[in-house]
Amino acid sequence: MSGMAEKQMRAPSVSEFGALLKQWRQIQGLSQLDLALAADSSARHLSFIETGRSKPSREMVLRLAEVMELPLRERNRLLNAAGFTGAYAESSLDDEGLAQVRRALDHMLQQQEPYPAIVMNRCFDVLMINHAGAAMMNMLGLQMGGSEGPPNMLRITMAPGGLRTIVKDWNRIAHHMIERAHRQVRGAGESDPLKKLIEEVLGYPEIPEEWEIADPTDAALPVMPVEFEMGGATLSWITTITSFGTPQDVTAEEIMVECMFPANAETEAMVRSMADNGS
Repeated sequence: MSGMAEKQMRAPSVSEFGALLKQWRQIQGLSQLDLALAADSSARHLSFIETGRSKPSREMVLRLAEVMELPLRERNRLLNAAGFTGAYAESSLDDEGLAQVRRALDHMLQQQEPYPAIVMNRCFDVLMINHAGAAMMNMLGLQMGGSEGPPNMLRITMAPGGLRTIVKDWNRIAHHMIERAHRQVRGAGESDPLKKLIEEVLGYPEIPEEWEIADPTDAALPVMPVEFEMGGATLSWITTITSFGTPQDVTAEEIMVECMFPANAETEAMVRSMADNGS
């Protein structure tokens, strides 16, 4: 089998690729000329690729995806649509190949003590949590998984019970989370699991209809204040979301680490008390 045959595992579906390329180009607000110039190509050649008159090479697909700064998942999807195998692995966090990533996450969670921290995947499933995070979840009366799989923070936030009953200004927090989900699913196919999850939670009772449409004016804030009201007390936090900068694995790129920090002295004192009591 030739090298080309090894790379090109099936006949390319150029029309599928062209439609996907055009979709992403428009999402990024690029004309054919803009994208062609950025990719050291010509608008004529790009037009031929989009319409199916020319077949893109693997190198061209990767170059276009790089110029548009697409997530690794979507770069693989472009390659597959053009008839090529994906360039980026999608591993389980437990795989040996991600051992260094896992150690780094363990270190981050330990360093965050006595404040809560959780590790989530792209679909907001909780993959890892530190002791303080688990203690806070228990204190808030939230279930941390079971036979149905890991807890999902988007479901916990949007469901009729869960955080909705104890988060002050729930509408603001929930809307921010659904907008984050909309951004992460932008350009994805209909079978994407996050897209299905968004459809599910938008069907929960008393979810505003306008949340079904992504709001491009809603900015992704570096920190988010959140307050829990329970038992007459208010716990005030600020949260941050971090991710890995330049991964070469789909799973690693999509990992989100959410860290919480006390926003006032009262919350700080309560957290220290919980830690001292081993809660």
